Amino acid sequence: MALYAIGDLHLSLSGEKTMEVFGGRWLNYIEKIERGFSLLRDDDVCVLCGDIAWGMSLEEAREDFLFLSRLPGRKIIVKGNHDFWWTTAAKAYRFFEENHIANIDILNNNSYVFGDYALCGTRGWFYEEEKGEEHDRKIMLREIGRLETSLRSAGEREKLVFLHYPPKYQGYECPEVLELLERYRVPLCCYGHIHGRGCASAYQGPCGPTELRLVSADYLDFYPLKISDL
Repeated sequence: MALYAIGDLHLSLSGEKTMEVFGGRWLNYIEKIERGFSLLRDDDVCVLCGDIAWGMSLEEAREDFLFLSRLPGRKIIVKGNHDFWWTTAAKAYRFFEENHIANIDILNNNSYVFGDYALCGTRGWFYEEEKGEEHDRKIMLREIGRLETSLRSAGEREKLVFLHYPPKYQGYECPEVLELLERYRVPLCCYGHIHGRGCASAYQGPCGPTELRLVSADYLDFYPLKISDL
């Protein structure tokens, strides 16, 4: 049993918004996702760090979630900025049940146990990137609250954090997220959101007690990053 992470699959099996228009590593990316997940076993766990599917509703994303459910392993998903299908966890679980999807869970105001670890996370936010408007500040504060709720729910277990937005990128930092990572002594934080040429500027390495790792799918060549074995 192993723990993996990957972000930004950007699935669109029943729509027209395919990432193949970007060329490069995104060519044949559905086949690459299948290849990458073929290394997983059914008892493995993979955290998906946001931007799961382009569908504007759960029904529009139905084929994408059925595709995910057929891939090996249990999937735990974090919301990304393009996950417009996301409404509430209750609606998502009802949709999963109606479509006989039993191996996808949602990380939102909660945590999951993996061996000695607790898996925590939320979307995060680029408050400074969004020019500091009051609406964006409210979103950022809400995301900070969700992350702390997730961390608190984990009790005394060692906590791993999974975000969509990076807490540190080029000259930008989100001090509220970094403070929580330090306060809860989080050893690893995985994030997505950054693609293409931007990956060269992504911060990876130690930040206080926390190792930051980029797990965007195109950066990983669509192979989920292995984090831990049990």
